[in-house]
Amino acid sequence: MRLLVMNCHEPWIYQLRVLDADLDIVVGLAGRYTTTWDERMRPLPPRARLLSLAEALEAPAATWDCVIAHNITDLLDLKQLAVPAVLMIHDFLEGRLAQQQSDLKPSAMRDRLRQYLAMRGAQAVAISPGKAQSWGVGGDVVPNFADPADYEPARYDTAAGLRVANHIWSKRVFLQWDLHEAAFGGLPITIVGHNPEFHVEAAPSWDALRAQFATHRFFIHTANPRFEDGYNMASLEAMAAGLPVLGNRHPTSLVRHGVSGFLSNDPRELRDYAQRLLDDADLARRMGDAAREAVAQRFTAGRFRLGMQAAIDTARRRYARTARSAS
Repeated sequence: MRLLVMNCHEPWIYQLRVLDADLDIVVGLAGRYTTTWDERMRPLPPRARLLSLAEALEAPAATWDCVIAHNITDLLDLKQLAVPAVLMIHDFLEGRLAQQQSDLKPSAMRDRLRQYLAMRGAQAVAISPGKAQSWGVGGDVVPNFADPADYEPARYDTAAGLRVANHIWSKRVFLQWDLHEAAFGGLPITIVGHNPEFHVEAAPSWDALRAQFATHRFFIHTANPRFEDGYNMASLEAMAAGLPVLGNRHPTSLVRHGVSGFLSNDPRELRDYAQRLLDDADLARRMGDAAREAVAQRFTAGRFRLGMQAAIDTARRRYARTARSAS
């Protein structure tokens, strides 16, 4: 199988390495902060090559078994290619519209998406149930995965918390940044990610990021339930690496309060929980073991592989039916 993949964010695409597929990854897309694959985020997957959008459009459509897109713009860019397509949904519709300061109603956007998917014969798949519901694509969900075997054993030897997030300033409402600052301000907290407003950079490599997971005492994830899930890929990684997670009481949080981390909407309580973990590496280790086990049971490479293969198969069937109807 050969897939044409639009470059959205490298950590998600790197997961495709578990498929039995060659990957042609389109780079140089408008709106990206880099014109090529960002090696700081992940190494290029095995059996992958990079090409431009122009090169993809010049190739015969029969080159690929399926296209993987990440937004409607991707689908429009590839509309001349007669290839089945999977649209991956990575965010909440309400969050997308709010960030773009759009006056479009969510219901109108859902209608547009359904119409375009039907016309294109494409399959939409979300990375979480909340995001599937937000966009109105039903129960078609393929969760991300984090394999504990990919991470070195946690040592907890740095008495500090860790947060991994890009573009925090533009997403501060989505990330409940006011709660983060009130709870953790003044404590030893390491922030990793592309955040020039805070003079903070992304880790120079995935190895460097994994080293951060191995040394810190806990991980932080706060999120507004209107706009974000109670977990993201970074928190899955942190849990797989053996870090307990601190956050707000989000309905979709993966944290079992007092077992694999601590949850509270009260900044004073969160601060007290953080201080407990800063003072007690053994507590961090016990909670981190529970966090690792939770991810190992639910967010597996096998589930991702089966889900993506099913999505691709469905996309090919839908595309074939649409093509037959149009002929």
